[in-house]
Amino acid sequence: MSLACLLTLACLTGFPFDWLPDGILAAGRAYAQDTISPPAGSQETQPKLRILAFGDSLTAGYGLSEAEGFTVQLAQALAKMGRPAEVINGGVSGDTTAGGLARIDWALADKPQIVLLELGANDMLRGLPPAAARANLEQIIAKAKAANTAILLIGMRAPANLGADYQRDFDAIYPDLAKAQDLPLYPFILDGVAGDPALNQADGIHPNAEGVAIIVKRLLPSLVKVMDTVQPADKPGASQSGSGAG
Repeated sequence: MSLACLLTLACLTGFPFDWLPDGILAAGRAYAQDTISPPAGSQETQPKLRILAFGDSLTAGYGLSEAEGFTVQLAQALAKMGRPAEVINGGVSGDTTAGGLARIDWALADKPQIVLLELGANDMLRGLPPAAARANLEQIIAKAKAANTAILLIGMRAPANLGADYQRDFDAIYPDLAKAQDLPLYPFILDGVAGDPALNQADGIHPNAEGVAIIVKRLLPSLVKVMDTVQPADKPGASQSGSGAG
């Protein structure tokens, strides 16, 4: 074992090396400090927010590799901003608001500080009643609030071919809920992506990796506003924060 390793061990364990000259002991203490302490300001020393992306195939990353999916791209974008976060993939392809309500308690067991609530697209595609979707979302929101979790509500819009009445009623779900529940709203998850073949997979519904990158870029400002209201749970003296309009 090298002298440097011995000195490090002595500093860590308190083993008496008093017989060594003071200069060598001081050097050993400095070496040990440099060895066991991460650089100041490194991401390893910064507590991370825990963000639950709770949704359907758009959150889950349907048709994409893990690296191309929404949650991974979002985590990478936040890290590049100097806002590291753990982004949990709570997406289930094909899930409706009823399915989300059935599993929200389990998802909240991960104790996220923020929930990105992205559900309703499959209710719309199946022509399910907008009133039922709204009621399910209200219950999901209530459970997240009871867990003292901040929420960013992410909206969906219905196409005109479902009929004017259905489109009107469905599209009103998200702004009405945001107002009634005092929640920040990102109005349309597919903003800038929907209808563009270059940004979607062959089915014309699910975004490809480039489309996801655009979704992340456009969503980020809304998410950062929510992040600014929430302290990391691991930070001493920190507490979780509820949602507020923004």
